[in-house]
Amino acid sequence: MPVTLTAPRSLSISEVLRGYLALTKPRIIELLLVTTVPTMVVAAGGIPGLWLIVATLVGGTLAAGGANAFNMVIDRDIDAVMERTKKRPLVTGVMSARSATVFAVGLEIVAFAVLAIWVNQLSAWLALSATAFYVLIYTMWLKRRSKQNIVIGGAAGAVPALIGWSAVTNSLSWTPVLLFLVIFLWTPPHFWALAVRYRDDYQAANVPMMPVVASLRRTTLEILVYSVILWALTVLIGPTAHLGWVYALSSTVLGGLFTFYALRLYRHAREDRADVGEAMRLFHFSITYLSALFILMAVDVIVRNH
Repeated sequence: MPVTLTAPRSLSISEVLRGYLALTKPRIIELLLVTTVPTMVVAAGGIPGLWLIVATLVGGTLAAGGANAFNMVIDRDIDAVMERTKKRPLVTGVMSARSATVFAVGLEIVAFAVLAIWVNQLSAWLALSATAFYVLIYTMWLKRRSKQNIVIGGAAGAVPALIGWSAVTNSLSWTPVLLFLVIFLWTPPHFWALAVRYRDDYQAANVPMMPVVASLRRTTLEILVYSVILWALTVLIGPTAHLGWVYALSSTVLGGLFTFYALRLYRHAREDRADVGEAMRLFHFSITYLSALFILMAVDVIVRNH
């Protein structure tokens, strides 16, 4: 069914500024950046220079914000249907799709310049590649066509780990690749837990998210499987990255809790029904999990080197 979006209207400057900020999805950016700085600490074997951290964060924030703005432009028809997203600025008419597109392009240009000039070209190209993957592969292709959309598309959200490492070393190695895989494997259980809660929304918008195209029993089983694999990977990273007891203990406990919440969700699920409360508990904990894992990884490095 065609969806009519609200036409752009006269707004105050503060409303417009809030709208453009909303285009960037700041809460998602916060989560991406919390993986960048700890990766930089691990790469440096301590705390990197303040200017390098600031330049990397500014460039990463602008690049992610631009990618998210492109996503909202492309998905504005879906956003108008879904209860969770119907108040986004392009749906409510805060700005036109053209204005949002120009804004997104501008953010990407500035992001590339910041990273290329004040960090290094490898980091700049990694950020640009993440945007291209998120917009072209995930948003424009996979999201509306494949139940594996968020699995493959999650690669874009894992790139900040590579950027954090390359910002310090101007190179890549196995450790940042493993950190990339942590975020990549974390994304499906994190997002599918939310999708269980908003299953009807995705169904109404014809988005083939896993809980829509598969039974909830199958979805929660896959969430559990990903959680166990993620737990094993995080524990194995310790020796590879030469991390100590702080990280070893943290990854073991956090991974166990993540798997516990996933197991509870699976045990309460049936073919056509899942406990929404359990799903949201897993979703909220998954944010705490990723933040704590990377922060404690940095703490481990700082403690061992002082």
